[in-house]
Parts: sequence; structure tokens; C-alpha cells
Amino acid sequence: MSVQDIIEGKKQWRAHMARVKGLPPDYQIACKEMQRYLFKVGPIGLPDGPLLPGIVDFFEEGVAAGKGVLELIGNDVAAFCDDLIKDAPTYADVYQESMSGEPGTAEK
Repeated sequence: MSVQDIIEGKKQWRAHMARVKGLPPDYQIACKEMQRYLFKVGPIGLPDGPLLPGIVDFFEEGVAAGKGVLELIGNDVAAFCDDLIKDAPTYADVYQESMSGEPGTAEK
């Protein structure tokens, strides 16, 4: 990863966060909670992928339609996030595979 890649990544993240700050307060809270959850358990490649910008797009459409954030995602943020990433490989999956005793590793 070059310095230019790091700089570009920071620019993209700042632009993303500027979009989040443009949302109403309840949407901002939900978006930040979703980000926090997804960065803990989320899919590989989350920062560079389309998931986070897609969530902001979804929220912007909800604001334009005059809906509350809970009407869009429900009361359980974690369950909503789990549905978003149900088919994506996560870091937890990679860890489980590494611990499963692949060929060439010593097992007790």
C-alpha cells in the first residue's frame, strides 16, 4: 500500500463521513452504530467495498421519503447488519478456518 493509496482512502472516508453528517440526527446515530458493528464483525474488505456507501444511499432515500430510521431498519441494528452481510466472508470466518486444523498443522 503506497502513501498515495492511504491519502486516497482518507479522502474517501472523510467524504463518506460528511455524507453521514448530512443526515438527520437519528439516522446519524443508526449509521454510526451500524459502522461500529460492521467493523467488529463485518465482511473482509468493508472499508473499500460498496456496503457503507450503500447504507448511506439507503438512508438518504429514506430521508427523502420522509421515513424514520426505525421504519427502515427495525429495532435491532445488529440483526439488520447481519442480514446485509449474511453471504459475505468475515474475519471471524477466516479465523475459524485457521483454527480448524487444516492439513499440515499440528492438532492436539
